[in-house]
Amino acid sequence: MKKNVDLKNWTMDVLCAVFAGIVVGSAYYFFQNSNGFAPGGVGGLATITHYLLSDAVSWSVLMVAFNLPIFVLLSAVVNRKLGLMLILYMLVQSFIPYAYEFFGAMPYCVENNGEDFNIVFACIATGVISGFGFSLMLRRFGASGGTYGISALIKKAKPAMNIAYVSFIMDASVVFIAFFVYGMKVTPVMCTLLNLFIANIIVDNGLSGIKNGYKFEIVTSRPTELSAELMSRLKHGVTEIKVHGMYSDTEKYMLVCIINKRQIGEMMKIIKSYPDTFASFEKVNEVFGNFKRKV
Repeated sequence: MKKNVDLKNWTMDVLCAVFAGIVVGSAYYFFQNSNGFAPGGVGGLATITHYLLSDAVSWSVLMVAFNLPIFVLLSAVVNRKLGLMLILYMLVQSFIPYAYEFFGAMPYCVENNGEDFNIVFACIATGVISGFGFSLMLRRFGASGGTYGISALIKKAKPAMNIAYVSFIMDASVVFIAFFVYGMKVTPVMCTLLNLFIANIIVDNGLSGIKNGYKFEIVTSRPTELSAELMSRLKHGVTEIKVHGMYSDTEKYMLVCIINKRQIGEMMKIIKSYPDTFASFEKVNEVFGNFKRKV
């Protein structure tokens, strides 16, 4: 049984790493590499180096050259499986541009799109698509690139060191270098910042969970009637907790129920029909297990 579970986990890990690599590689090929701005972290340094070398060395080769040593060290020193998954992710991400070029896919750039081209759209598309790929890696492995590898290696060497600033330093250095590399122009810097900003927003939303909800805590003296109505109309389970009201010095009950966002209005109507209740609610970023009541 344990072997089957391990095989399933490895299979899911490989599929996630491959898919995330395809997503991020696609974003870079179609919207970033041809438009004179860089992503953050180690990938950004590879992109800037590619620009400085005037395309003498391909972006894919530089991505491997910059990231592979970090991930090999990570695999050897910190976590073997994580290092291997990051190597696979990076290799797929680097191979994707070759595949698109082989099939003749045209990137979105001024040379191909003329007056229809807008660099702001390229920045937004890069941030959204790559951010989605990063969030897949972070949710599955807790890492999405060379910056994490550097942080993990520093933490391994000096456990007491605060490494929270490593990602910030990497991204800030890319923005700073981009200003001078791309002819001291404001546009490439703004594009890099916009790309980083959007990608981070997508990552944050991706990590907060797709299956989110709202948790209601309802204090009432009529738990049986109210819980029956909640389960009947909202199709979600209810947890009952016995509580003591200090102000009224009476025994009451608190009902806990997690619902979908679209059900908030219906929940409010139900609560208002019980004037002796008191309720509060908060957003829940992720819900595990049986979210809906079986009917």
